Amino acid sequence: MAIKEISLLPAGGAVDAGVAVGAVERKFEGPGATGSTARPCPPQWQRHLNIKDGWAVFARPIRPEDESLMHEFLEHETKQDIRLRFFAPVKDFSHEFIARLTQLDYARAMAFVAFDEATHELVGVVQIHSDSIHESGEYAILLRSDLKSHGLGWTLMQLIIEYAKSEGLKRISGQVLQENAVMLNMCRELGFTLKSDPADRTICDVTLDLTRT
Repeated sequence: MAIKEISLLPAGGAVDAGVAVGAVERKFEGPGATGSTARPCPPQWQRHLNIKDGWAVFARPIRPEDESLMHEFLEHETKQDIRLRFFAPVKDFSHEFIARLTQLDYARAMAFVAFDEATHELVGVVQIHSDSIHESGEYAILLRSDLKSHGLGWTLMQLIIEYAKSEGLKRISGQVLQENAVMLNMCRELGFTLKSDPADRTICDVTLDLTRT
């Protein structure tokens, strides 16, 4: 499913569709980067996404003020989905816990939050963190438990792949529990290679070579 490129949203909300053309400057700061000013949240990465069956979703970079939205979102996830995402039960979604998800250094990480355009409810989040040499990014994704199998996960994965390419990353990697068949199947369809983790057979290491896609 192709992702439509949308121009920067003005204050009034109306946008014009357009396609990004040409090379994109690498944005992740490499080793030895200097400067004390943090990279600001990039508003040009706002997107209107058309999921299957006419479902309209709006995605944008996460912001620190999204903490209360994230807290409510996580509170309504099933225990199973929380365990599949964080590899362990999480009993307390504390300020410190959620701050790690919402307060990012955009020079090294990105997370997109997705909202149902009709209800304005948070329905999913996908994120990526660059490694120390800015060649590989580790991804994670979580969808609202009652909205799986509607194409949202596929579309958000395509969005984070598009972002990683624009940042000059060479690979996307992640760890998925072997029991998470839905995620593993989606990774295969997206072109990831899958290998059992030699240190823990309950985990599958997934990798997408962005230089070949």
